[in-house]
Amino acid sequence: MALMDQSEVAKLDQNDWRRVALGDLADRLTPPSDFPCTFSQNAFRRELLQFSFVNQVAEVGFAAAMDDLRDYVEACQAWDGKVNSAIPLLMIFSHDAAGCQTLGQYHDLGWQALQYWHENDPSSWPEDVSVEPESSFWSFCFAGTQLFVNMSAPLHKRRKSRNLGRYFTLVINPRERFDIVAGFTPEGQRVRSKIRARAEVYDGLPHSPLLGSFQKGELEWVQYALAENNEPALTTCPFQQRH
Repeated sequence: MALMDQSEVAKLDQNDWRRVALGDLADRLTPPSDFPCTFSQNAFRRELLQFSFVNQVAEVGFAAAMDDLRDYVEACQAWDGKVNSAIPLLMIFSHDAAGCQTLGQYHDLGWQALQYWHENDPSSWPEDVSVEPESSFWSFCFAGTQLFVNMSAPLHKRRKSRNLGRYFTLVINPRERFDIVAGFTPEGQRVRSKIRARAEVYDGLPHSPLLGSFQKGELEWVQYALAENNEPALTTCPFQQRH
């Protein structure tokens, strides 16, 4: 596999499942849709999205995707700190690669991918990041970089803000970006409040109380995968730190 730019995906045949996935995104991220994440809308409009398409099952697919993730993280080191140049990675799994029947199975798949990448990551875990998911200031790390992972699945019917179409998708960003554009500052809090208010309208239910602030020490892992209601999707984190 190899990373694909948004413009490259748009040139694929209309029947290619990867082009179908892009069409689903367009339905959600372009007007008149009121998708709550304005950063996602902005990135789509500017054709900034990068894609990794996973069409093989289990470890074979995880291994190929890991190469894309490494390339993405390496390229992110050159980010200039401006919102309009921030490039998210969307890792999209084909139906054959996912093979899930329930929302819980989709979430399990996401955690299995993270676990595989961690166990096969040649880089050391950053010394300033906790190794315990239940601790403050933990986040998933790969290639020495803290990442935030949003698991979006087609079986999210009520929490539509976590449904990006027919395919299971991991939306991946370096976590530091959130500190810059939506951190624990007056402006950052205003941005967060605006997006969460939009999510309540879009989903038709209160935003998840699990959504917090890393800089305040609130748990990060519980935000990766959300349940349909406002209860935790899991009570304990499935991620295991390697020794």
